[in-house]
Amino acid sequence: MLVGKAGKNGRRKSIWRGVPRWARICTVFGTVLMVLSGAVLVGTEVLMARYEGAVGKADLFGDQAAGAQERKSDIKGPLNILLVGIDPRNPETPPLADSIMVLHVPAEMDRAYLFSLPRDLVVDIPKFSKANFSGETTKLNAAMAFGSRVPGENPDAARGFELLAMTVQKVTGIKRFDAGAIINFTGFQKIVDAMGGVDMYIERDVRSEHREPSGKHREGKPGGGGYIGPQAVYKKGNRHLSGWQALDYVRQRYPVNGVPDADYGRQRHQQQFVKAMVGQAFSADVVTNPIKLDRVLRAAGQSLIFNGRGSSVVDFAIALKNIRPNTIQMVKLPGGGVYEGKKYKGEQFQAGVDDFFTALHNEQLDPFLLEHPEFQNKTK
Repeated sequence: MLVGKAGKNGRRKSIWRGVPRWARICTVFGTVLMVLSGAVLVGTEVLMARYEGAVGKADLFGDQAAGAQERKSDIKGPLNILLVGIDPRNPETPPLADSIMVLHVPAEMDRAYLFSLPRDLVVDIPKFSKANFSGETTKLNAAMAFGSRVPGENPDAARGFELLAMTVQKVTGIKRFDAGAIINFTGFQKIVDAMGGVDMYIERDVRSEHREPSGKHREGKPGGGGYIGPQAVYKKGNRHLSGWQALDYVRQRYPVNGVPDADYGRQRHQQQFVKAMVGQAFSADVVTNPIKLDRVLRAAGQSLIFNGRGSSVVDFAIALKNIRPNTIQMVKLPGGGVYEGKKYKGEQFQAGVDDFFTALHNEQLDPFLLEHPEFQNKTK
């Protein structure tokens, strides 16, 4: 089988001196969404405290379990942040990583690169004694499920994240993640609705597998094997999407529904949505409306479990204050199917991806992307 390779208050006030109050709020919101999904945000003391109190916290990297002391220091680049999206069904079901993204921030801390790893990437998941897992070669998204196992208890998503992070490090060669987040995808819907919807460009007509035009879930075919009933359609062009529409759109990944490049198309749509959502967060409609902004911040906090390895989400918001939607480069990692005969087994990376990871380690992504424009994702 082929395998894909791999303040205190005084201090904070001095940071924001001279910055208009609601502009600061906008920046804070941007950074939270950046940690959440890839951009930046910053705000007043009250809103920052409210947001930080709303964000879930967990030992995502096993630092506390290993007896490590939290390291509190100034956040400096380069940084690598692992963002994992899950769609939890119930407490008894092991979580699968539906979306796996890495945000790389170079030493200058003035821009960022966001790339996705295919959930079906065939990888060697390492041994993980905490969950009595002996290791296996299989799809990447399974790592979170394997690592989450706790004998006699419900699965632990934080423990699953730890094994997934170990696996992603092995694939990419990243030695250590500086922060990580688990994002509840259904929480995205609440954020979008709190903002009043999101404007984004739909690159081609896409038909929903799961929803009717009204938003109602489509009925399953008798005996299984698909759905029946009318389909919601997302027409090519600039569109305004409600929460359920945005979430539904970024889930589509089959050619029959208008996504010819399957999961790679879905990754691209997710990145486009992230950028549009962050752009909306910076809009005057949100920034100048304290009630709406507060709703959005609280919705974002309730959708996120964050670990900054000793630094808070607000610390990261301040450190990443210079990043904006237009300074985030979306990256696509080319890949293709793995087969045994005609049986599909997953995905593997194509030539050049190892060179991308080498450029990332050497802080040479700008020249690499100039030489390899095919790695740049279009995010109109």
